[in-house]
Amino acid sequence: MRLDETAAGLFPIAVTPFAPDGAIDWASVDSMTDFYLKAGATGLTILGIMGEAPKLDLDESLEVVARVCARAKGVPVVVGVSAPGFAAMRALAQGAMTRGAAGVMIAPPNTLRTDDQIVGYFAQAVEAIGADIPWVLQDYPLTLSVVMTPSVIRRVVEAHRSCVMLKHEDWPGLEKISTLRAWSHEGAMRRVSILTGNGALFLDFEMERGADGAMTGYAFPDMLADVVRLSRAGEREAAHDLFDAHLPLIRYEQQQGVGLAVRKYVLMKRGAIASDAQRKPASALSAKAKAEVDHLLARLAKKDKRAAL
Repeated sequence: MRLDETAAGLFPIAVTPFAPDGAIDWASVDSMTDFYLKAGATGLTILGIMGEAPKLDLDESLEVVARVCARAKGVPVVVGVSAPGFAAMRALAQGAMTRGAAGVMIAPPNTLRTDDQIVGYFAQAVEAIGADIPWVLQDYPLTLSVVMTPSVIRRVVEAHRSCVMLKHEDWPGLEKISTLRAWSHEGAMRRVSILTGNGALFLDFEMERGADGAMTGYAFPDMLADVVRLSRAGEREAAHDLFDAHLPLIRYEQQQGVGLAVRKYVLMKRGAIASDAQRKPASALSAKAKAEVDHLLARLAKKDKRAAL
C-alpha cells in the first residue's frame, strides 16, 4: 500500500503509549490502534511531534511501526521521520516502508529562513530517503518557525512527484488552503491531498476551504471523523454544531506544554491506553487540571454521549 494524493478522511496523530516506568506499553499500542480504527480513521499517523518520537531510539521506532502496521490491517500508516540529519531520516524512512508503512512525513528544521533554503532542503531530503517513497510535507510554522508561503509549497510539490500530501498547520491558514486549491483547480499546481492539524481548532472551516480531512490528535477522533464526513456530505450546520460542542475541550487540549498530557489523560479515560504516562522529559497534569478536564467532559457529555466517561 502506498500513500497517494487521493488520501482523505481522518489520519489521527497517534500517541505513543508508555508504562509509568517509561517502557513502551505494547498492549496499549494494540488497543490504541484498535481505538482509532473504531473511531473511523481512514489512516494513521505515528511518531509525529505529539507522538514523542524524539524520545524513542531507532529500534524502538521501527518496532512501533511494525506493530501498528500489522494491527492496522491494511489501513495506510504514515510515519514521521523528521530528524536533524539525513542519515537518521533515511534509516527510519526506509525501515518504516519495509515494515508496512504507506508513506512518511517530513518537517523542515527550524534553521531554514529563505524560500530557496526551504526548497533546497526538501530536495535533499527526497534524495536522502529515495524518490520512490511517498511523503507528506508538514507545514507547522507555529512550532517549527519555518514559514512556507503557498508559492514555496507549490515549488516543492511540483519538483517532487513523491510529495503527495500537505499537512497544513499554519495559523492563520484558511487563505492558504483556498489559494492552493484554486491553483489546483486552475491547473497551476498539481493537486495533492490536504489534511489539517493544529489540534483541529479550525477543522470546521478548513473543510469548507477545500481540505480533504484531518491529521491531528484530539482525544475524540470519532468526532473529527464525523465532522469530516458531515462536511463532505454538505451537512454544514450539523458539522458546525458537533464541532462547537467540543471546542472548549479542544481549546483546553491546545495549551502549550500540557496539551499532550491532557490528550493522554482523556485517551486513558476512554480506554484507548492503559496509562497517561509520558517518557521523560515530560509534563504532567495537576489534580486541579484533571478536575478541570473532568468538568469539561461532563459538560460535553450533555451534547455528545461519547464524553460520558
